[in-house]
This record gives sequence, structure tokens and C-alpha cells, in this order.
Amino acid sequence: MSFDVLTMSRQIRALGTEISPQSIQGTAALYAPFHEREPYRGVSLARDLAYGDHERHRLDLFRPAADGPGAGHSAAVLLFVHGGGFVGGDKHMPGSPYNDNIALWAVRHGLIGVNMTYRLAPQFPWPAGGQDVAAAVAWTRANVARYGGDAARIVLMGTSAGAVHVASYLAQPELQPSGGPGVAAAVLLSGIYDLTSASRNPMHTAYFGSDDATYRRASTLEGLLATRVPLLFVLTEMDPEEFQRQGLALLNGWCARHGRWPRFVHLSGHNHLSSTMHLNSPDTYLGERILDFCGALAR
Repeated sequence: MSFDVLTMSRQIRALGTEISPQSIQGTAALYAPFHEREPYRGVSLARDLAYGDHERHRLDLFRPAADGPGAGHSAAVLLFVHGGGFVGGDKHMPGSPYNDNIALWAVRHGLIGVNMTYRLAPQFPWPAGGQDVAAAVAWTRANVARYGGDAARIVLMGTSAGAVHVASYLAQPELQPSGGPGVAAAVLLSGIYDLTSASRNPMHTAYFGSDDATYRRASTLEGLLATRVPLLFVLTEMDPEEFQRQGLALLNGWCARHGRWPRFVHLSGHNHLSSTMHLNSPDTYLGERILDFCGALAR
């Protein structure tokens, strides 16, 4: 099946900006035919490794097979944190290519891919997500070497609620190892960073509650502006309005603090879901930007 970026972009735009069951299913269906029929060929996969005591403290680790390209080398690690509005989502959707496609993309490009899941609201409110990212980072740092990964080159990547949890980890030094941030870099896709200005919805209330003081403490914008961890931010053309406002607040804050834009990708022709669902498909634009960002860390 041939892949045409412009045709796919038109189809994505036709789904609109709302995050709904229809847009989720529609986006997933558009990209599914373009994911490999045998995606795990040459990949060694360890599922449901426990990084903590809770049943959702699990991660999947993808690496080159013992006899495949890249095997035996100490590789950078991409640790991915899924979205789901704080109340849902998982590291793997059985019967579909998602979110395995992200870790598979990582392995295809010489990285170790790790997908984690985390505890959900309302049973586990803020700051549980950031705490779970911290626990997964600690597990990865302690264990990834025996899977061929380099603990000194962990790149955190989160989307939507996952980006919020990654930002929480980065903005709260108390969650990080005593010697530093514990990660080499981070990629944040379509996150909420200034919670004091964000429009509240039931999912926000489920995780952050209703106390204004919690929203002030949980906001990560200032922490992201101050961190020394290299950051790459991604916003899609068809992200809902709140994410567009958050992206603008981030850019304004960054320019005021640093006198320049951050590393930033505006992903044309994509929506809130396709930014991750398209990875490991023939659409390589964002993947190339992420690889360039990761490669710059070693230069």
C-alpha cells in the first residue's frame, strides 16, 4: 500500500481537533495499514517487567535480537510515557500496533525502547504520575545495561497526560536521583504546563482535584524553564485549543527567560493522536527531528 503524506494530512484534518472516540478510532485506523506486518522481526521483547509494587507499575522493554543489528552495543534509551487523560491508557493496546510502534521505532533506529504505564486517577491523584515516572527512571537506570542500554543516555518522552507526568518529574528535583536529573533529555508532545491558566475539565479534576493551591504546586512551566535537561517540545496542527494555548505560553515564557525559542516542532497535518500513532510508519518527519535531537546530545 502506497503512502502519501498530503492525502494522510487531509484525512487527519477532516477528523477535527476534538479528542473523541471517533477521532481516536479514526486516526488509529488511518495509520494501522502502514505499520509493518511483522514488526517484531529482529526485536527481542520483554513484557510486563515490574518497576514497582502496584499492578500498573509495569514496563515493556524492546531491544535488538541477539543476532540482529545493534545487538551487543550500549545504546541510548527512549522511555515512553503514554497519554490517556490521567484516567486511562496503557503501554500496549492488544490487537493493535499501538503503543508498541514507538518502542519498535526506537529499536529500528538504534535505541532501546521502553514503554511504561502508571497508576491512574481518581484513585491515584497528583503527584502519582510524576512519582511513577521517577520509579520507572530509577528501574531503567539500574537495569538497562544488562539489556544493552546506556543508563547515562535515557531520553524521556511523554504525550498528553504522559507529557504532564514527564514535566512533573523534570520540575520536581525531589523526584530525581541525588546526583542529578537521572535522564539525558526529554521530549514532550502536546502537554499542559501552566495549570493555573488551563481550562479545567473532569479529567483534570480527577487527577488534580479542585483546590487552586494544588494547581499552582502542580504547574511545571517554571520548572521546565529552569531545568538544564535538554528539551524538545512538539505541538500538532490539530491539537485542541487548550494545548495550543499551552504551547504559546511555553514559547512566550521560554523566549522571556532565554531570549530564544526552545527546540520546538510544529507538526503540520497531525492531530493529538497521530503524533505518536504515526511513528514507525512511512511518515518520518517527526522521527527524524527526534533522532536529530537525540544525536545532538552526543555531539
